[in-house]
Amino acid sequence: MMKKRSAAAISALLAAALYAVNIPLSKLLLRHVSPTMLAAFLYLGAGAGLLLCRLAGRGMGRPAPANPLTRKELPWILAMVVLDIAAPILLMMGVARTNSSTVSLLSSFEIVATSLIALAVFREALSRRLWAAIALVTAASALLGWEGSGLVFNRGALLVLGACVCWGFENNCTRMLSARSAVETVTIKGCCSGAGSLAVALTLGEPLP
Repeated sequence: MMKKRSAAAISALLAAALYAVNIPLSKLLLRHVSPTMLAAFLYLGAGAGLLLCRLAGRGMGRPAPANPLTRKELPWILAMVVLDIAAPILLMMGVARTNSSTVSLLSSFEIVATSLIALAVFREALSRRLWAAIALVTAASALLGWEGSGLVFNRGALLVLGACVCWGFENNCTRMLSARSAVETVTIKGCCSGAGSLAVALTLGEPLP
């Protein structure tokens, strides 16, 4: 049990590190690519990469992932895909309007959103330490988003916080799929959400990079 928890903690830290690298790189790419189009390619890249890995695995005779998704999980899958269309678009729009260091720090608000949604919707208990962390992260996010003139908040920061709220809901939806194949879940998330974001970008008339 302890080994599983340690592995989960290490995976979460690695994911956070990769996400941290993603923000400044996205800031550079936004000089050449529109926000919605970049959001589409970020998710399509993840989905296509995992899809190719799965196809290569089949070609090498590897067994299919255990516990595949079923029709029972369809509502959670659809909610996950829709939220993963909105969240990266809001994030890239926020990155385009503020500096990457602020965005990276504001992204911590996703923890607050996920925890409060888990409490309000799924009736999960929150410890005192978690409540203290929520209060500190919320206060830090307010300071980072405040422009220092009355109650005016940076628009880019508000877009990032909106993305965090979407991901908070999405994290709770994905949790309902946690007993199923993680590779299959992320492949569907990347391909379907990326395709949805691409459709939005093309509808808005944004050019392909």
